[in-house]
Amino acid sequence: MSSQVSVKLVKSKIGCTPKQKATLEALGLKRIRQEKVLPDSPAVRGMIFKVSHLVEVK
Repeated sequence: MSSQVSVKLVKSKIGCTPKQKATLEALGLKRIRQEKVLPDSPAVRGMIFKVSHLVEVK
């Protein structure tokens, strides 16, 4: 059974580096308070770690 992780964008991406903006786009987060359910994989965990100051994980 595959586990999933819920990621919510809680801070604006204004002022972020281009790599952080691209990471948010790859996670599927475009607007503040937007929430996505993603598979819990090492790649997704790494992307979440790079933008951990902007997102909330449930």
